[in-house]
Amino acid sequence: MKKWLTISIFGIILLSITGFFASFLNPSSRDEKNMVNKSATREQIHLTFWRNSGNGAENKAYEELVSYFEATHPNIVINMVSIVYSDYEIKLRTQIAAGNPPDIMAIDSPNLALYANAGSLLSIDQNMRNKGKIKDIPPSTLKGLTFKGKIYLAPIVESSIALFYNKHLFKEAGIRFPSADPTKPLTWDQVFEMARKLNDRKKGIYGIDPAQGFGDGESPAYFKIPLLWQFGGRVLNENGTSASGFLDSKESLEALQFYQDMYHIYGVAAVEMPPNPFVTGKLAMTVLGSWSLEDLEHNYPNFKLGEDFGVAPMPMEKNQVVPNGGWALGISSKTGYPKEAWEFIKYVTSYEGIKKYVKVTGDIPARYSVARDLPEFNQYPKNIFWQQVQNYSRNRPVTAAYPVVSDAIKTLFEEVGIGGEDVKSSAEKAVEKINTGLNQIQHP
Repeated sequence: MKKWLTISIFGIILLSITGFFASFLNPSSRDEKNMVNKSATREQIHLTFWRNSGNGAENKAYEELVSYFEATHPNIVINMVSIVYSDYEIKLRTQIAAGNPPDIMAIDSPNLALYANAGSLLSIDQNMRNKGKIKDIPPSTLKGLTFKGKIYLAPIVESSIALFYNKHLFKEAGIRFPSADPTKPLTWDQVFEMARKLNDRKKGIYGIDPAQGFGDGESPAYFKIPLLWQFGGRVLNENGTSASGFLDSKESLEALQFYQDMYHIYGVAAVEMPPNPFVTGKLAMTVLGSWSLEDLEHNYPNFKLGEDFGVAPMPMEKNQVVPNGGWALGISSKTGYPKEAWEFIKYVTSYEGIKKYVKVTGDIPARYSVARDLPEFNQYPKNIFWQQVQNYSRNRPVTAAYPVVSDAIKTLFEEVGIGGEDVKSSAEKAVEKINTGLNQIQHP
């Protein structure tokens, strides 16, 4: 028995030694085993990513970015959820309030302060400054992603607005086309005179839609606040603590009166217009966003840039200024995987990620390097939008009370434009509403 046991133990030791040397002499076999063992023990990390559902091109671009990121980061899975724009904010805030927010979220930049002030966003300031190559991002863009000196969001694309005009109506009225030079915009007085000549009520043709009609959501604030800026007005003071003396200033009232007169005194703008008036030749001039170029090309292929319509820089008065801002990416303060979430954001908002996104969507890139390397942004008409973003753009007010500001602006322009109400009284009501919201934030 002892002899058998001794022989058995010796055999086991011999086999072990043989196996060790075989492994030593065949390192590839050993490495393969180690890789299998490591991959077996490595758990995949699932990150939830919420964003607003965009058009087909935007959705395709995000899908490609997620697919590439997952292929190069096999231990990270991005569970992307796209939500209809009109429902997005409500659903996101509900999830945050319930303590179950997504790891990564798209935030419309003017709403940044609301989420950062509530502690819902993780500061990515150090990551952006160390690895985000922020010198490649326009300062005005970066300012809109910053709250109390810290960066909370990373941008993919930017936005701007410009004057679109119907070339056929201009030719019929004998009016010279506006300059396409981004540094030589028309003044609002010049645009108004053009609108009066182009206006033909008998034919149902209106001279201009000065600020995208009267819509819902963030559109009214995005398109209408710039008119205040252009006339030298503002919404809030520099510290973002009061609207008094700014939204109701002489300059702001002048802008509001000019806006109202186009509707109620001269009739060159209309509260109600037929469907697609610009495309159908019932609207001579309109202010549209940078994204409209792709929309017009896709939805109205027979209405062609250069043949049927042209684009000019946004009109100015005392100031040449346009809005900027757009959807950017942030990390939830509740995420259990901040490093992995940053890895995803770093890739999507990098030169490579933005270039991939822009090639699909045609949107304005948020990085100098991408715009420089894509010829279309150095050529008409996209050079107009890109140069405006770089040199003449401004953020909507960065304040935790921004939803109140946005709603007050919407109501103000409706009262002035649709209702024809007294400009000064309407502005004073808007100031009171905004100040109440600001006080609630400052003194909860």
